[in-house]
Amino acid sequence: MLKVFKLVIVSLVFVLSLGTATAQHHKYIKKYKPIAEELSQQYEIPSSVILAVAFVETGGGTSKNSKMLNNHFGIIGKNNTGGKSVYKQYSSVRASYEGFCKLLTRKKYYKRLKGTDDFTTWVKAIASAGYSTQPDEWKRRLHLIYDTFNLHNL
Repeated sequence: MLKVFKLVIVSLVFVLSLGTATAQHHKYIKKYKPIAEELSQQYEIPSSVILAVAFVETGGGTSKNSKMLNNHFGIIGKNNTGGKSVYKQYSSVRASYEGFCKLLTRKKYYKRLKGTDDFTTWVKAIASAGYSTQPDEWKRRLHLIYDTFNLHNL
């Protein structure tokens, strides 16, 4: 019961932050859209998927991992924080975006989905492969970002 309550509170804070900081978060989409579109062409992953995952994983660019480690996707790996973080450090934001795309290319579902623009199918596949520890909530957040910022127009 406590776990459900915490999940509801976290979800509520997330939704409220969308309303109060929409302008700031929209800046995140605008700022990284060119990188996502370029990598979408290269890896044949929809830019809407790339941006939605990055937005959710960084809280619209406000997370400590995105600021200190250039990690915009919550990818675990090596860093130089002296063991204070399990998240991978990237030399740049672009390197983080490329790392995410390369990670997806190694998944079984990639060959099947490569070149398709179906946001929902990509999100389901990524979640089913274990990307998130809370896949249902993660998918819900991605769809919220997709709808809120009209990522279907990408």
